[in-house]
Amino acid sequence: MNFLPEALDDYITANSEDEPELLQRLSRETHQKILQPRMLSGHYQGRLLSIISKIANPKCILEIGTYTGYSALCLAEGLQKNGELHTIDINEELVDFQRKYFDESGYGKQIHQHLGDALDIIPQLKINFDIVFIDADKENYSKYFHLIIDKLNPGGIILSDNVLWSGKVIEPLKKDDKSTEGLMEYNKLLKDDDRIETVMLPIRDGLTLSRKK
Repeated sequence: MNFLPEALDDYITANSEDEPELLQRLSRETHQKILQPRMLSGHYQGRLLSIISKIANPKCILEIGTYTGYSALCLAEGLQKNGELHTIDINEELVDFQRKYFDESGYGKQIHQHLGDALDIIPQLKINFDIVFIDADKENYSKYFHLIIDKLNPGGIILSDNVLWSGKVIEPLKKDDKSTEGLMEYNKLLKDDDRIETVMLPIRDGLTLSRKK
C-alpha cells in the first residue's frame, strides 16, 4: 500500500535510482507466475534497502521472509567482499525461483537459503549480524526481535517491513486479527526498548529503521 498520491509516488520513484535490469525481470516474472506479487519490496523500497546496505557495508545480513528474493538481492548489493546473507522462508515452492535469480546476480555464493520456520532456524545460526530485515508473518515480529537482538552487532540495523499494515494499526482492532495485533505490539516494543533507537518511515506499507546502541 502507498500512502502518497499515485502521481507523487511516481515522481519520487522516477527521481530515485533506476531499478536494475535483473530486478525488473524478477519483478515481472513474480507478477506473472507467483501468488501475492504485492509482497515484493519493489523498485523504490528496493533502492532504499540497497543504499542502506551500502552505507552500512555489512559483513553479515539476516533476512526473515525471502518471498521471491527481490529484497535479498537489494540488500546483498552492500555486502562486504567476503560477506554473506542468510535468508529464511517457509515456502518450499519458491526455493528454485529464488536460487535462479541469486545465482544470476553474482551474489549467489554469498546468499544462503534456509527453508523452514524462522523461530526454529534463527537459534541454530551461530553468527552475529550487521543488518536484519524482518518481512514475514506479522504476529511473530516480536518473537523474531527477541531472537535476533542479542545476535545483532552494536551499531547494527533492524529493518521492519509492513509496520503500518494498510493503516490498520490506527483503526479499532478487529477480533481475531492477529497480524494487526502483533504489529501494534511490535511497534510499541521497538519504541520502548532502550537497546535500540527507532524511526518509523511512511514508505509503502511502512518501514521501520532501528539501530542498536
